[in-house]
Amino acid sequence: MEQKQRTPEQARAEFRRKGVSVASWARGNNVSPSVVYGVLYGRLVGTFGAAHRVAVLLGLKDGEI
Repeated sequence: MEQKQRTPEQARAEFRRKGVSVASWARGNNVSPSVVYGVLYGRLVGTFGAAHRVAVLLGLKDGEI
């Protein structure tokens, strides 16, 4: 079954709902907080490299890590 992708707004809302900071989530997933913020706020598209990894981990895009 295919998992539904979510929007950056939905991902940010989940952080707020769970009471988890973006920085702590980033450290837990071994990625830079600045890359996570870049993906969440549209400054990074998530096509390659760390931004791609973050977008997939957040469920914003379908892809492989």
